[in-house]
Order: sequence, then C-alpha cells, then structure tokens
Amino acid sequence: MTISMEFLLATGIGWVTACGIYLLLRGRSFTVVLGLGLIGYAVNIFIFAMGRLWRGAAPILGQASPQLADPLPQALVLTAIVIGFATTAFVIELALRSRHENGSDHVDGDEPGERR
Repeated sequence: MTISMEFLLATGIGWVTACGIYLLLRGRSFTVVLGLGLIGYAVNIFIFAMGRLWRGAAPILGQASPQLADPLPQALVLTAIVIGFATTAFVIELALRSRHENGSDHVDGDEPGERR
C-alpha cells in the first residue's frame, strides 16, 4: 500500500488544525494565541496547496509552457502571513493588558476553582 502525497498533506493540515482548535479551547491566553497561530499556519498551507505545485513550470505566464505556475496563491499566503503577524501581536498585547488588569491569564479573568 502506498500513501499519496495528497493524503499526507491533507492529514498534516488536519492535524495542525486539530491542535490549533484544541489550544483555542484551553483557558489560558497564551495557549489561545498559540492556537490562533497554528490555525493561521494551517490555512496558509491549505491556500498554498490549492495553487498546485508544478515542477519545472514557468514562473511567468508570458512564456510558452504547457504548465503555467499560478502566482495568486503565493501572493495570498504572503499577505496572510503579514496580516497574521499583526493580528498575533495585537492579541498578545490584549492578553498582556488583561493579565495586568485582572491579575490572571485565564481568558475570562477568573481562575478555575475560585469563587467570587
């Protein structure tokens, strides 16, 4: 039995997404930031894989070639990386401010097991 590259790529994207969702559902703000980052990476890999990787294809559409490389997924992923970096920096700042104001790094500001 041989495993195809498409199956391996889809499984890898699925595992990264599942780990990101698991971290998002945790109660601490640091794990939420890590989960958002992992989901962003999974989406970037998915978008890049949808552009079909060609071996030996011309990078510019004007040249005569039976297979043409599509630069759109690469541009989308590059833009998503920049936006993801800015969003991560903003969420980290929000988490630090919440930690400073509430005295806890739990997402809702309450430590588990404490009563108010």
